[in-house]
Amino acid sequence: MTDETFEQAARTYADTIYRVALHALGSRADAEDVMQTVLLKLYERKEDFESPDHLKHWLLRLAVNESRSLLRSVWRCRRVSLDEGWDLPVPEDPARAELLEAVMSLEPKYRLTIYLYYYEGCSVKETARVMGARPSTVQTWLHRARQRLRAELTREETEEGHCYV
Repeated sequence: MTDETFEQAARTYADTIYRVALHALGSRADAEDVMQTVLLKLYERKEDFESPDHLKHWLLRLAVNESRSLLRSVWRCRRVSLDEGWDLPVPEDPARAELLEAVMSLEPKYRLTIYLYYYEGCSVKETARVMGARPSTVQTWLHRARQRLRAELTREETEEGHCYV
């Protein structure tokens, strides 16, 4: 891989890699570590990619795998967060902030599935390949994530008195 090709790929996909890792890990610092690791592995890769889609798929798959490795690490298991809330970006729209908070409270597999499907525009099949799961499993995860989000958001609206269901 030439330096030019690497720079173009890094500019194009660094933000996507970061966001995938952030949704998988829930921590900006960990997401930055994963992004750097993925980009380093891309820089060290000797083989060319068949197509831009192949490159994107390889990067997303590597980001998911690196995130999973970090989640399993001994360091992560023993670390205690002082305040995870400061780590998240704050949308200006209160409804979007509430939705982001609800998405980030999901289990990592649901959070990442929602992100890849809705925010990155990956199909169920592509999401399944990236996450190393079957398409039917991804459909189940999407269904369960939507149910949990609906229940959480409805519960919050009811508690705040905004909804008279």
